[in-house]
Amino acid sequence: MEKNLKVKENERSEKYITHEERKQLLAALHSRLFWVGQQIPNHVEIEGNKYPLHKYVWDLIQKETLTDAEKSSIDKCIEMISAKEKEDEKELEEKTLTSEDSQALYHETAGLLRAIMDLKEIEDGTLQENTKRFQEQFSNQRVKDERLWLNFLKKVSK
Repeated sequence: MEKNLKVKENERSEKYITHEERKQLLAALHSRLFWVGQQIPNHVEIEGNKYPLHKYVWDLIQKETLTDAEKSSIDKCIEMISAKEKEDEKELEEKTLTSEDSQALYHETAGLLRAIMDLKEIEDGTLQENTKRFQEQFSNQRVKDERLWLNFLKKVSK
């Protein structure tokens, strides 16, 4: 009896995704805001080698300017990650996957797409411009909020 129970538990945990679930995951990858909440993978394995992708992107974000060699390196990295992302997406599209495996593959693929997007923005300077603009807006909003708060305190204390 106990053996049959374990077999049924394994059958439930090995439930494969349906065609509809697969379509939803692929559609989510192709949506406009797929990257929201997605993390760049800490490491990515390409052709048997493991690369520290998150650290690489973070180090580039911290730089004020990029050298030509760094820009060339970014282009090569984007090529490698794009190839890996296409492989992952093809697996997600065609391979028989459990729900757990499909979610892990989806998040890896979305993380790779996020890394590609960030690397392109780092390379062309868009990320740095957006960061500065966001910081200025945040700073301006903070000043406005502080003024409102001070005015409120003045009114309340009268």
